Amino acid sequence: MSSQPSLFPLASGDQLSRRSFLAGSASFAAAAILSTRARGAVSASPTFASYPFSLGVASGDPLPEGVVLWTRLAPRPLEPGGGMTSGPVEVAWQLADDEAMTRIVKSGKVTANAAWGHSVHVEVAGLRPDRWYWYRFSAGAATSPIGRTRTMPAPGTSPERLRFAFASCQKYEMGYYTAYEHMAREDLDLVVHLGDYIYEKGDGHGAVRAHGTPEIFSIDDYRARYAVYKSDPALQAAHAMAPWIVTWDDHEVSNNYAGAIPEYPEKYATADFLRRRAAGYQAYFEHMPLRRTALPTGPDMLLYRRLAFGRLANFHVLDTRQYRTDQPQGDGVQPASPVLLDPRGTILGDRQREWLFDGLTRSAAGWNVLAQQVPVARVDRAPGPDVAISMDKWSGYEFERRRLLAYLRDQQIANPVVITGDVHANWANEIPADPDRADAPSVATEFVGTSITSNGDGREKPAYLDSLLAENPGVKFHNEERGYVRCEVTPTSWRTDFRTVPFVTRRGAALTTRATFVVEAGRAHLNRA
Repeated sequence: MSSQPSLFPLASGDQLSRRSFLAGSASFAAAAILSTRARGAVSASPTFASYPFSLGVASGDPLPEGVVLWTRLAPRPLEPGGGMTSGPVEVAWQLADDEAMTRIVKSGKVTANAAWGHSVHVEVAGLRPDRWYWYRFSAGAATSPIGRTRTMPAPGTSPERLRFAFASCQKYEMGYYTAYEHMAREDLDLVVHLGDYIYEKGDGHGAVRAHGTPEIFSIDDYRARYAVYKSDPALQAAHAMAPWIVTWDDHEVSNNYAGAIPEYPEKYATADFLRRRAAGYQAYFEHMPLRRTALPTGPDMLLYRRLAFGRLANFHVLDTRQYRTDQPQGDGVQPASPVLLDPRGTILGDRQREWLFDGLTRSAAGWNVLAQQVPVARVDRAPGPDVAISMDKWSGYEFERRRLLAYLRDQQIANPVVITGDVHANWANEIPADPDRADAPSVATEFVGTSITSNGDGREKPAYLDSLLAENPGVKFHNEERGYVRCEVTPTSWRTDFRTVPFVTRRGAALTTRATFVVEAGRAHLNRA
């Protein structure tokens, strides 16, 4: 696999614009209409060098009447092309309403194409709402593992309970996916993944289980990196347990990128970075249970969307990477500055922001969940009267952050709860609409989940904890252990359990509920349980 930026030569000097790149990259979408058409003869009885379902199965984006089923044929997953020939292959699928797969309710055949890494995305429709189903794939003589999935409750219904978990930041080389082993045994309706599904760098120092590859740039590089991650049995088990709702953060392409701007713009021309982003976006689509509406076109991919669990909860799934302006004052923690209130700064982009506001206004759900990447709560990292905040988070886009919170307050949006990843630590936050008033009432609550493995073994109580809590009264809990967050939602309350493991650099860590918080409907207030 390649590791040099020279993979992305400019077409003609430095004059390749984003517009001309997009025009020239339409072949990404035109190369194949995913899993339905193929050029040349389709192999209906393929033979494989090894087991082709090496990356497992998954489902996602459930609706009341259907769900997406996913797999990818990859008998030699770390090789370019996954060990497949370049020809299209027929893949059969079945969906049953019993675990033994004796009562088949839907079935069909699709074509897996080399242009999309021989990935398969089946959008099953015509199912009954609020039901569990089981599914599997077959190709040639090979049959996949059986996965479990479900549909959402019907529109207008009022479910009594929703149980889901959310996770993020699973850097493979930093540890074992013990948290996923525990998650796969939970009684959950959904899993939400909030980004950093893969990491783009090489192993670096201190790798617990090295993948042995350098930084990734090309489509083959990204595919192989996903193959490393998705070969993990614990991650496969968590995918096979329930449908996932996914969104990305930065490492699916490159650390701390902002729109078309890489972390170090002096090292890469815009066209070079957009080619890298196109490769990252295509590989992300190929490996996630996403619908055709998310099919990327070059370096663009529509990922923000809305999914409803009856009238109990609406998930507003956001993308805070693709449309943002550059981080002000550079990345990292910087002193507060008037530049943060520049109305031209955005983390959502105009179109996504208006989509979000319109959806929040129209929502009839009892709980409105903002499933997104980086913390919304502003955390002051400087003691005393000075203020120092992170530029890569919502706090770096303070004008838009205040606009969002004012909208939640003024429109009286029902029970907004933000779920967040990115920062490799657990946080429970109350978010005031006016951050300049210490006594301002909270307009939303936020639960930030720690990493699965990123940063290696964590700490139950960081040394700086007392001073951080004293400086930030809205922060009610902070912890740096690894794990995931489990939530139980009813019409009257929201319960969050921070589920942690004490170590990830060796196997066998036990699971602990480190803290529990309850939010009562109608009050954006955290109650420690």
